Amino acid sequence: MPDSAHRPINDLQSYWMPFTANQQFKSAPRMLVSAKGMYYKTDTGREVLDGVSGMWCVNAGHNRDPITEAIREQAGQMDYATAFQIGHPLAFEVANRLTAILPENLEHVFFANSGSEAVDTALKIALAYHRARGEGTRTRFIGRERGYHGVGFGGTAVGGIVNNRKQFGNMLGGVDHLPHTHNLEKNAFSRGQPEWGADLADDLERLVALHDASTIAAVIVEPMAGSTGVLVPPVGYLERLRTICDRHGILLIFDEVITGFGRTGAAFGAERFSVKPDLMTMAKGLTNGAVPMSAVATTRGIYDAMMDGPPDVIELFHGYTYSAHPLACAAALASLDLYLEEGLFDRASELASYWEESVHSLKDAKNVIDIRNIGLVAGIELKPRGDDPAKRGYDCFVRCFEEGLLFRQTGDTIALAPPLIIQKSEIDHIVDTLGKILNELQ
Repeated sequence: MPDSAHRPINDLQSYWMPFTANQQFKSAPRMLVSAKGMYYKTDTGREVLDGVSGMWCVNAGHNRDPITEAIREQAGQMDYATAFQIGHPLAFEVANRLTAILPENLEHVFFANSGSEAVDTALKIALAYHRARGEGTRTRFIGRERGYHGVGFGGTAVGGIVNNRKQFGNMLGGVDHLPHTHNLEKNAFSRGQPEWGADLADDLERLVALHDASTIAAVIVEPMAGSTGVLVPPVGYLERLRTICDRHGILLIFDEVITGFGRTGAAFGAERFSVKPDLMTMAKGLTNGAVPMSAVATTRGIYDAMMDGPPDVIELFHGYTYSAHPLACAAALASLDLYLEEGLFDRASELASYWEESVHSLKDAKNVIDIRNIGLVAGIELKPRGDDPAKRGYDCFVRCFEEGLLFRQTGDTIALAPPLIIQKSEIDHIVDTLGKILNELQ
């Protein structure tokens, strides 16, 4: 019998943890055992304020009773149904509820199970759309440096975070990248959208000239780049991307896995920044993190182009076993109800000013070199230790967790995105804890 058969159930070795230094973690684990509202509880009984909504996803707070009850009721009624050639009412209801709050040009929804799957789905829809229109030469994608679009081969290829790419070879071919918008010299400590940087979008014209528009299917960007450290788009930047894409017949994809469902102070980043994409990915807040689910929204034009064939032929040879899973649909409907009943999208906007003032009060804390914010999101960038970049950020993460605060560490940037139910006193607690730890750190 293998040794693993005799391991105790609390042995840490069998589980290969994602995006984690496994050896480091397993030498000093941090365990969460329950959650409610704004707080986690550890295995030692300590409360930890959730400063990043789990993983940018628990927008309405943890373990909300209406969502829990909806999942429980649906599990007792129908645990699973295939989405291939069979439907169930909740799937159509979620799609209709989403199109009611999406930008008005997005009228159709395709369901998947994670942000990574949503991105790969959007890329495939873009390719299929151009082929259906007789422009099958449009196979190239343009991503952006420091962009994050999940961990599928397509999403990793169009993404632009070096450590996410370098282990995996060429991945998807025919991909190029726009420059990122992060510039400390020009934009450090901007409040909201930076004033400098709109012309960075013009690099898309260079890529069009290099590759020819007839080869480019789509440009994909996050309205606000979250996982790379909260990079807020410069004023006018997204508008320029939209104009250039329109000029050359290129689809514009917004990856709203993080920015969707109230995070930026509106239902979606497209609304917050007043720019309409052709396709939009979403996940995370769609079910308040309770059950994995994601979606891709498309325009009527994209959908209709795919439907212009024999009625008895499958239009898109793509989908997942768990597309529109009944439990996920139940969680999504309950989450959407909570967001609307409690006005949480508006709440993010109402608290944005207090949040901005609070996080920018850390400007003079030790080793802080930039603070960025939009809606209920903030990135606090720390000066790297010359001999070990990201070490200061990690040390701050561990110390804050010990003091009862959880945030997302990305390199030497502290990413904050608390549940939209946060109170001003809890914002104060986040800032006070960070200020204390930052000034103690070497």
